[in-house]
Amino acid sequence: MSKKIFLSARWEYLAMFNYEVDPQILQKHVPPGTAIDYFDGKALVSIVGFLFNNTKVLGVRWPFHVNFEEANLRYYIKRLDGAQWKRGVGFVSEIVPKSLIATMANLFYNEHYSTAKMTHQVIETTDNLFVEYSWQKRNQNRNVIRVNAKPELQEIKMGSAEEFIFEHYFGYNQLTATSTIEYAVAHPRWEIYPVTSFSLDCDIERLYGKEFVPYISNREPHSVFLAKGSDVTVKMPVKIRGI
Repeated sequence: MSKKIFLSARWEYLAMFNYEVDPQILQKHVPPGTAIDYFDGKALVSIVGFLFNNTKVLGVRWPFHVNFEEANLRYYIKRLDGAQWKRGVGFVSEIVPKSLIATMANLFYNEHYSTAKMTHQVIETTDNLFVEYSWQKRNQNRNVIRVNAKPELQEIKMGSAEEFIFEHYFGYNQLTATSTIEYAVAHPRWEIYPVTSFSLDCDIERLYGKEFVPYISNREPHSVFLAKGSDVTVKMPVKIRGI
């Protein structure tokens, strides 16, 4: 595993809208050598909104690319490395407002980044924390996710759905039919805010494909979480061949 850091940043206010899906719709996305990771027998995907702050790429704070939003759709996978299962994530879509970030991630990691106009709001009072992420591609509808939570941090319980969603420390992308890219993501165990209400208004078909519509559009999520976040490092990718 590479020890060189590609990106460092502070990820904050991670809103996770989690939905159960038919695992068959994920199979075409699953990189070689990995398998779907289930929670209580359920295949989950997450629509995620969060903030990149104090971002450095290859140790450099690139002008106008330091603080920005990201929205993505991710799914949960694992890879057997010797006797150890590595728990990770794969992505159907990743959206940022900065073209340099998208281009470099796609080049180095074979990711699925695109760009859109993005905004966010974080409003905290003594008894409520409101977080909103909004993004809009050209000639498409505006997409918005919103979360209200109690501003009282809690630890993530062992064996909980929150632990399953947040505690994945590897990313995987297909490189060829027989090779996969693996990269490590390092951060401390996060704390969460208790969510009290939420809303999601997204054009799921245009964002992610019609196969996801029956499982997300106008459906109650399996769960919705909000994490405080922390400093994060993303290591340089490693190619896994001969799978």
